[in-house]
Amino acid sequence: MNSKGLEHIKNKTIIEKAQLIRIEMSQLPKKLPEFKKSRVTKDILIASWLENWIKTDLKTGKIRPQQLLPKKDDIASYLGISTGTIQNAIRYIEDAGLVESKQRIGTMVKDQKESVTLLRKQTSKRDGAILAIKKLILDRKYKIGENLPSSREISKMLGSAPNTTRLALEYLSAIGIIKSMGNRGNKANWLLTKLPELSQDVKNVDIKSDTLVSQVERDLKNYIQKNFTVGEKLPAHLELSNVLKVSIKTIHDAVKGLIKEGILSAKRGRYGTTIIKLPNDKQTEKLENSIFASAQDAVFYNYEKIERHIKDMIAKNYSVGDKLPSMSELSKQLDVSGNTIRKALQNLAKECIVEFARGKYGGTFIVNIPKIPEKQPTFTWLSVNKEHIKAYRTPQVSEK
Repeated sequence: MNSKGLEHIKNKTIIEKAQLIRIEMSQLPKKLPEFKKSRVTKDILIASWLENWIKTDLKTGKIRPQQLLPKKDDIASYLGISTGTIQNAIRYIEDAGLVESKQRIGTMVKDQKESVTLLRKQTSKRDGAILAIKKLILDRKYKIGENLPSSREISKMLGSAPNTTRLALEYLSAIGIIKSMGNRGNKANWLLTKLPELSQDVKNVDIKSDTLVSQVERDLKNYIQKNFTVGEKLPAHLELSNVLKVSIKTIHDAVKGLIKEGILSAKRGRYGTTIIKLPNDKQTEKLENSIFASAQDAVFYNYEKIERHIKDMIAKNYSVGDKLPSMSELSKQLDVSGNTIRKALQNLAKECIVEFARGKYGGTFIVNIPKIPEKQPTFTWLSVNKEHIKAYRTPQVSEK
């Protein structure tokens, strides 16, 4: 259960983490970057340091393609700087085609002779900012040799984070579209050296670009559409995490997006995440003749399902004054716990549909017949034996 169709998703990743060997920290260069003497930022300096090491050791055979770099935290500790700075540096060498990164796998050294990407690339906010800056240059008709606004000003214009904007500008500098003037702070630092090219399909650029979460949302939609029907449950987040090779948090965020779209509904505990609409369907599928409840029913807790079932049972088979079977009988017939039956009947008592009487002639008696909406699909409990329906009706008048 819940494992069907996983091969379809697995095929999206060409290489598995188990196949990769991590480079030892002892293999990093002993000579560290000279941060105090350099005029460039730490992340750019570290990117250059990593680039020289990777190129040199690939030629000598000390490291090989498809090996993982040491963990970012370990490199940061080795250099005495923050992990965020290492993350930025790795982005630069990834842009240069030396490595490729994947969440929950790591950063892998690429074979410089091969252009194929072995790991699905995460499209980041920085990539969206790169497109947005290109569009800004073209829309505002900046000319070659003209200064662009400062990084902070561009950040405000785009509505992106300052660090995201800076990384995007550094990338555009690396590919020769702009040139750094060496200024810091709020001063204009970027000179336009070449007009960027922008394809027709990215005219309406949004800084909230195609992130990993949105990629996973699309994967989940495709997965659901091909392998599930309304009323079924998704696999657990941990299982989806292992299949998609992303973190549980990414799965959680993607599921939240599908919940907002009305495709999924989540309940705590063993109820899990239920499909209430197929991604390509405009309306929720009706399953009156199925063993599953309608999409609306599927998201109810057990006692809510039982409550609705008993209401329907009363409306069709009972009259005012009739006595319902005992809680233990209903528990056996509906294959649920006595506590679930008790909770359902207590709710019906609050609605003045039933009332309880103690003693020898006590039990649960009908005091009002519930009205069942005509258009509301009826819920058929999986464990009900239709031959027992008549047994539900044991008319006995309460002796008061």
